[in-house]
Parts: sequence; C-alpha cells; structure tokens
Amino acid sequence: MSTAALKPKKKQQTGTNGSSFDNLEIFLLHLPTTIWYLIFCYAPMFGVIIAFKNYKPRPGKSFLWSLFKNSKWAGFDNFKFLFKSSYFDTMLRNTLVYNLIFIILGVVIPVTLAILISQLYSKKLAKVCQTAMFLPHFMSWVVISYFVYAFLATDAGLVNNIARALGVADYKHAWYTDVGFWTWFLVFLNVWKGMGYNMVVYLATISGIDNEMYEAALIDGASKWEQTKYITLPCLRPIISIMFIMAIGNIFRSDFGLFYQATRNSGSLVDITQTIDVYVYKALLERPNINMSSAASLLQSVCGCITIVLANIVVKKIDPDAGMF
Repeated sequence: MSTAALKPKKKQQTGTNGSSFDNLEIFLLHLPTTIWYLIFCYAPMFGVIIAFKNYKPRPGKSFLWSLFKNSKWAGFDNFKFLFKSSYFDTMLRNTLVYNLIFIILGVVIPVTLAILISQLYSKKLAKVCQTAMFLPHFMSWVVISYFVYAFLATDAGLVNNIARALGVADYKHAWYTDVGFWTWFLVFLNVWKGMGYNMVVYLATISGIDNEMYEAALIDGASKWEQTKYITLPCLRPIISIMFIMAIGNIFRSDFGLFYQATRNSGSLVDITQTIDVYVYKALLERPNINMSSAASLLQSVCGCITIVLANIVVKKIDPDAGMF
C-alpha cells in the first residue's frame, strides 16, 4: 500500500464561522432577499399592537411615539365592534358560504378544464384556450365592474337593449336591485376570473406526468376516462390538496373588489354583499378608526391560521402523503 493513501486528506478550507466559502457565496446570493423579507414582511408584524390599543397619531410626532406614548391600551375593545354589529350574522354567513362555494368550484372547474385542454390534439388551439381563460386573472375588479355595468345598466345596458329589441322582456329591468340574480352572478364572476390561474397550475402538473404511464394504460386497453381516473387524478391529488388547504386559509376573507366594486356598492344588494371586509371598509368611511380595521384583520389572520392547520390535519388523515406540512 502506498504511503500517499495513508496520508489524511486535507480539510476543505472554511471561513471563520465554520462554513465553506461555497456556502458563503450562496449565503451572499440570498442575503438581499432575506433582508427584503425582514424589512417588509417581518418588521411590520409588530403593528398588530394597534389592534389592542387606542391609537391616536399626533401631528409632528413619529409613528412609534404615537403608538407607545400617546395611545392607551384598549384590550379586546377593538374587536367588539364586529361582534356587536347588527350585520354580524349576515356578513359572517356571506363570507363563509360564498367562500365554501368558491373553494368547491375553484377545484372542480379548473381541474376539469385542465384535463380537457391536455387532451386537445392541436397545441395551438390549446394555447389559445389557455390564454383566453387566463386573461381575466390579470384584469382588476374596477375594469370588470365597468364591463358589467355596460351589460347591466338600466337605461343603456346591452342586456336591456337586446331585450327591448326582441320584445321578450322588460327593457327597464333594474339589475342592480335584483338580489336573486346577483346571488349567483357573483359566483359566476369569481369563477370566471379565477379559473384560469388555477387551471394553469393543474395543467403544469399534468404536463409533468410520465407519458409512459399513459402508453402502458393504452396498451392495456384503458379508455380516456380510465386513464383520467387512475392516472391523471391520482397524480393531481397532492397539488389539489395544497390548493385546497391554501383556499381554506382565506375562508374568513372575501374578495373586496367582487363584493363592493363589481356590484357598485348597491344598497339593494347589501344582504348578499355585506362581508367582513366590506363591512370594515364601510365602517372606516363612516367613522375612521384604524384600530378597528387592525383588529378585524388580525382576527381574520388568526382564524385563517387555525383553519389552515385544521384543514391540513384532516387532509393528512385522509391521505398521509398529502398536506402542506
């Protein structure tokens, strides 16, 4: 045996903190991102104190001075305005029920569309369909509200004009006072705007499935439905679980643009548009109070965190391989 083989290998050169120079380079690469998160994501977290104080800013004084020197502790008093509101039952019902419908449809429809598009033989047609469905995701609710108004305006709306031309309905129908219509039209708008983004997520997962699995199933005589049932859907199950858990985390939040801007804040629709976010916004307009909005936001965040943990536990019970953590 040669003496060279018996010599101990030299240790990799390290820095003063015990990490290698290679690790130091990687650390320096992600350092700007880490600093950004610390400054803009973690540092503002101490602002939750506002939810428990009677915050009173004073001109000429800094935010920290006003928060700690000029504001008294209020305990849980800022949370009471939500529970004491006469609209509490209505806004809680609207927030939870609508979000449950959005969550169910937000899984079923995008998964179905992703599977259908993946089966198209024409790749150009698939890209056109994918782009057309994804486009509404980039539109703001302000723009969408003007499109909706162009269709549903009482005097000059396209729907009423067509009905008047055909003579089949009252061309003066006031759509923005029709609660029955908007109850389901809100669901349509939410699905129409959000299905493209979710569909792309599922479509990307489908494109990553090994084609040999489909080829083997085709040799065994499996139909398209059987391939979807026994190959595509099981491979989609992990991403479906993650998307479901993330959606559950926002069950106590509502899309403010959908319920406030798309309906143009119609007073006749308050029974179906009064969600927690809309109520807080209206309360701030009538009686500006940053404490109440902070308390409502903190309450939603805490409830969302709890629901994420519970949803993850339930998913892990059903499928141990699924879940986020």
